[in-house]
Amino acid sequence: MFENFSHFLRVLVQGVPATLIATLGGIALCIVLSLTAGLGMLSRRRWVRVIARSYVEVWRGTSEVVQLFWIFFALPLLVGFELLPMWAGILVLGLNHGAYGGEIVRGAVQAVPREQHECAVALSFTRTQRMWRVILPQAVVEMIPPFNNLFIQLLKSSALLSLIFVHDITYQGRDVLEPRFTGQTALIYLLMLALYLVLAVLITAVMRALERRAAAGVGRQPVEPGESLGRGAGAI
Repeated sequence: MFENFSHFLRVLVQGVPATLIATLGGIALCIVLSLTAGLGMLSRRRWVRVIARSYVEVWRGTSEVVQLFWIFFALPLLVGFELLPMWAGILVLGLNHGAYGGEIVRGAVQAVPREQHECAVALSFTRTQRMWRVILPQAVVEMIPPFNNLFIQLLKSSALLSLIFVHDITYQGRDVLEPRFTGQTALIYLLMLALYLVLAVLITAVMRALERRAAAGVGRQPVEPGESLGRGAGAI
């Protein structure tokens, strides 16, 4: 079963760069759209709230596979311009997960204690200054753990890009290796799982470091894994 282990791993690793590009590109777009949508849903202007909420509901409430096919296959028929597979994939990953991220941003901003808003008003900060100097720095600490989960989900969703011929890890395993080594499908997919797990662990490590830094910036201690569970168990 393991006689082709090194060959399988070598072929699958060739798909890692594409997976990383799609994931990092999707994360960058996701962050921008999450902040825009999340703050937009809190805007005083009704038309801004309507646009932000519409984006969140449409992209969160429809199939990611259909979104991918629509942008890559259907949209070029309407506009006469075809995106490269990687760019189409990044666009869909960012738009889809940005809709979920918008709710994370909205919830984190609303979770900041009302007293913080009142203190900023007492210091004669403008609305913009209150948001960027007082509210967002505290909200970011609350955003990071759910964004960690969201980015890992985005990483896993990047496997969908193999459906539009992006040569990522999934494409290398399913379309390159599996047809030639049908008797060793279990090993091929086990190695694919392992590669995605390694990338997910790396994302978590980066996000934990960012959480500690953000918490230190506002004078707070980040909750270490298992701490909240331990406190909850002790309270029972």
